[in-house]
Amino acid sequence: MGAARWRWNYALNLSNQTYKETGKGLTQIALNQVLPLLKKSEETAWLKECYSQVLQSTTLNLTKAFKNFFEGRAKYPRFKSYHGRQSAQYPQNCQVVENGVKIPQVGVIKASIHRLFDGQLKTVTITKTPTRKYYASLLFDTKQETPEVVVTGKVIGIDLGLKDFCITHNGEKVSKYANPKHFKKHQKNLARKQAKLARNNIGSKSRQKARKLVARVHERISNTRQDFLHKLSRKIVNDNQVVVVENLNIKGMVCNHNLAQAISDVGWGMFINFLDYKLQQKGGLLVKIDRFFPSSKTCSNCLYQISELPLDMREWTCPSCRTHHDRDENVSKNIRSENIRQLYGLGRTAAVRAASRREGGEVRPKGGRKSVLRHSPVSSEAPQRSKLR
Repeated sequence: MGAARWRWNYALNLSNQTYKETGKGLTQIALNQVLPLLKKSEETAWLKECYSQVLQSTTLNLTKAFKNFFEGRAKYPRFKSYHGRQSAQYPQNCQVVENGVKIPQVGVIKASIHRLFDGQLKTVTITKTPTRKYYASLLFDTKQETPEVVVTGKVIGIDLGLKDFCITHNGEKVSKYANPKHFKKHQKNLARKQAKLARNNIGSKSRQKARKLVARVHERISNTRQDFLHKLSRKIVNDNQVVVVENLNIKGMVCNHNLAQAISDVGWGMFINFLDYKLQQKGGLLVKIDRFFPSSKTCSNCLYQISELPLDMREWTCPSCRTHHDRDENVSKNIRSENIRQLYGLGRTAAVRAASRREGGEVRPKGGRKSVLRHSPVSSEAPQRSKLR
């Protein structure tokens, strides 16, 4: 792991220097050609002790990190620290035995195997957490095909929030899931551990022990957050075929220093990712509604759109149909209806339209526009259009 970390930092620094001098980056082949020279050098001859495929995998991961950066999917690659999470990737010659995992140059490592897959073992990644726990991630090639997307099941709209983690509407009822506030539960304990860490001298053994205690608290917060998000996303995916959420600008919202800590704690982005891959496994569909869609200001009953709705106003009454709305419940209904309208326009929603009728849902042909007939609500069922069939 130390060799892999050093190799990453060296290759990243070499790429940065090459770009400053020539204006061009280094490819994976160019970075791998430097490895033999490093192994022959006296200062870095210790790289010979490391399995060669581990160093080459590090180069591959670095080139992928640069590709993700240039394509806008990730930030610029950063240097790795000794005190953070460590890992080493073995792309071949690994086996799963009775007592654990067998990897090159190390041998058999005792492990608690949770489950195995029917397929070829491709890659084993050994990870060390800041709390000095070791995990092995096994990548199998099961040759499974992604199921075809089917939208004949239930449709649910989700409004993500802070007071309540999410408010869902499936066409029949509205459900609210409270915000667990994982960080707030451990905030006092974390502050106490961090204060103890600050009082210790740098480089002392007591400081290393105190750092480990702080890392344990952070690890517990992360584990509880992921456990909650996994269970909730699994429940929603099992009960619905199409899940609709808003495409929130989370990075921009975190810039608000009054809400940054609370927004980072709930883990909206992680929750959406969990929904996405679990829906793909079952052939479901995740739909993201445009963030500029006026879901809060639009009446879900008559489609009347008010001009202003302050953030502190959690309930409001429609001036057109006099329907009293809970802000979050109204948003979840509008998000679900907007998704059905979009699918209807794509010609996919013959089945979704029928499912909406069965559930008492609403198909809105006019999105977020103001209702023309403000004295009466729109029909809860879309008109039959034979041309779209």
